Amino acid sequence: MTQFLEVVLRGLGSGSIYALLALGFVIIYKSTGVISFAQPAMMLTGATITSYVGPALGVMLFTGFSFFVSMAVAALLTAALALVIERGAVRPMVGRPAFVVAIITIGIDIVVRVVTSGFIGLGARNIPNPWGLERVELIGLRVQERHLVSLATLAVVVAALFWFYRYTRHGLAMRAAAFDQEAALTQGVSVGSVFALSWAMAGALAAVAGTLLAISAGVDRQIWIVALVALPAIILGGLDSLEGAVIGGLAIGVVESLVGTYQRDYAPWLGDNFAVVSPYVLMLLVLMAKPYGIFGTPEVRRV
Repeated sequence: MTQFLEVVLRGLGSGSIYALLALGFVIIYKSTGVISFAQPAMMLTGATITSYVGPALGVMLFTGFSFFVSMAVAALLTAALALVIERGAVRPMVGRPAFVVAIITIGIDIVVRVVTSGFIGLGARNIPNPWGLERVELIGLRVQERHLVSLATLAVVVAALFWFYRYTRHGLAMRAAAFDQEAALTQGVSVGSVFALSWAMAGALAAVAGTLLAISAGVDRQIWIVALVALPAIILGGLDSLEGAVIGGLAIGVVESLVGTYQRDYAPWLGDNFAVVSPYVLMLLVLMAKPYGIFGTPEVRRV
């Protein structure tokens, strides 16, 4: 039982990163109706910025404090990059079919990743942090500190998003635009500003996720692939559900961790790397029962 609980905790730590990425996908989709495939590039860019800012701050500040400060700086800079991308490449496509905009975001993702890879180099860039792979005992369970940091970060982000959407004017505007863009326009809501803010928020979340992911292995050119695991998370939870993104991300992390630990013992015939595809298998199983995801809103069309 102890091993099982430790595996679940490890999965929740990994799932926190998936949930942060999934939140970015959902925020853009709720505001614009388009899935942005540029999130992997935003994640890679944010982690790379942290790898440059972190060492500079580490000279002046305590390592743990400098980690969070450098992550915040990376989130702000990545949000600014996302704003530029939205204004220059996405905003002119307003009114075009959603699939056209989605294809454009794929092109944006490729361009940004190629440029960012030039700053990474051939090896991996280290992100200074006080945790690494160190473990700590929690209620009798041994868990890596980085997983606890990821869980705590997700909790802070979710609380901040709840406060933002519920108690701020900009949050109310984003909720109104997500519900009905035309009605929001008639009430004086600047839908263009909502689009820009959603991209900025998604970019910041991707930067945080990328930084947390790079704590253990550093920043290399391939970490963007992890962002693809967030796609089953948002489909599992529902494309338009923030709470679904969180629950979906955590569920994917736990399932991946459990399969990676126990599959060789109980189902070796599935192969050695079945944990890699387990998120997509879970997604398919859920979609067969809930086509719009667990928390997704069913789409009703009058014919």
